[in-house]
Amino acid sequence: MGYRILGDVHTHTLYSRHAYSTIQENVQAAAHAGLEILGSTDHLSCMLFPEQHVRNFQYFINMGIWPREWQGVTLLHGCEADVEGLDGSLFGQDIACTEDITGRALRRERTLFERVTSAADYVIASVHNAEFASGCDVARITDMYVAVLEQPRVLILGHTGRSGLPYDLDTVLTCAKKRHKLIEINEHSLQSAGPHQDMCRRIAERCAELGVGITVSSDAHIAPQIGRFDAAERMLAEIHFPQELIMNRGREAFMQAIEASGVSNVEPR
Repeated sequence: MGYRILGDVHTHTLYSRHAYSTIQENVQAAAHAGLEILGSTDHLSCMLFPEQHVRNFQYFINMGIWPREWQGVTLLHGCEADVEGLDGSLFGQDIACTEDITGRALRRERTLFERVTSAADYVIASVHNAEFASGCDVARITDMYVAVLEQPRVLILGHTGRSGLPYDLDTVLTCAKKRHKLIEINEHSLQSAGPHQDMCRRIAERCAELGVGITVSSDAHIAPQIGRFDAAERMLAEIHFPQELIMNRGREAFMQAIEASGVSNVEPR
């Protein structure tokens, strides 16, 4: 079974520090790959800066200047926020933001997360450092992922297949389906042999059985990786995954997924 996936909605630019391309280079790569949609989702995480101040995150705040349509590609902006707590909390939600990037006091105190994501089209929530959940049982991790999916700005649960945190698939996937949220099948997680591949396969199989929407993402950290899903497509073909559940298969399907989730209202710019 062949797949036609025309959107890559988890990608990174130079801003993520361990990535290597500009947003223009990524857009050009997406256009060259024949994609209809590109989501730029740099890290919102403590891994970027030792000082967690809004000035360091103004890259996100100014994304509104990006053209929505660029070289024939619909460009969406978001972020990949770290899951940091067993309560499902995300990076920046415990950091007060009392001033703007010039140092001027804000009329209303907001969290850093609120300030950075207020104009985002969607958020991917991912675990990168699982130490906070060390020793926790499956029930605790399951509750954590459910709480993440219940966050109003989160659209996609990122690369749970390689987080190293076991959870009850049916409980989390049922929550995702109920809330019209999406589960990521991450190309990078499938590029090396081992338990990551097995877990990703189990997740995909159960999503197919339960009718849960997924995104197939490159997690590209350099432009030539944009739109490359070779390992993910092979795995999905092996299990006969339904094309209609791949919500980034094209522009229309992904826009409908955002609308159904209530995460944001994507307007043309």
